[in-house]
Amino acid sequence: MADRYPGIPAVLPRFARDRRGVAAVEFAIVVPLMLALYFLTMEVSQAIDSSRKVGRIASQIADLVAQQEVTSPGELDAIMKISQPLLQPYTRSEADITVTAIRVTDDNVPTARVVWSRKYADGDYAPALPEGAVVAIPRKLMARGSFLIRSEVDLQYWPILAWSAEGMEMLGVADTFFPMEMGERYYLQPRQTRAIACAAC
Repeated sequence: MADRYPGIPAVLPRFARDRRGVAAVEFAIVVPLMLALYFLTMEVSQAIDSSRKVGRIASQIADLVAQQEVTSPGELDAIMKISQPLLQPYTRSEADITVTAIRVTDDNVPTARVVWSRKYADGDYAPALPEGAVVAIPRKLMARGSFLIRSEVDLQYWPILAWSAEGMEMLGVADTFFPMEMGERYYLQPRQTRAIACAAC
């Protein structure tokens, strides 16, 4: 072999000592990992921030409604509308919001029943749960004769890397991992009166 290619024995040691291009190879190996870590950190931090904002929206809506003596569909819609911008800078989906007034009956075995309910979903405001419907509430809130305002906020969180749902479906992971479901529920009692009426709700 050496007789046929006399230059090879001389070239191989020089090739082994040559360090040109090492930086480029290291760059090609390290940069994808660094970018993946960067985007993962960004997504996790934004998801945590959005989850906190979902809780803040639920708390704010319950607090604003609980301060009313009487309310109306228009006022409830306005309260839900002004809460939406709290999610910014996240804008890839909108939160679904439901506000429900609940009265616990004064029976020997009390039940929680809907007095009125209003929701925001898919850009529309509409009545939610029907009057008189039985709902489940935490056992510690089942005080006979009590009146509660319940605020529910649900968000389907789409990471920016999965914003194109069609593209993720081609990878077969969109339906498995995304969207991430976020939700929060708050209960408050009225501040100004024992019960909050809502005409035409």
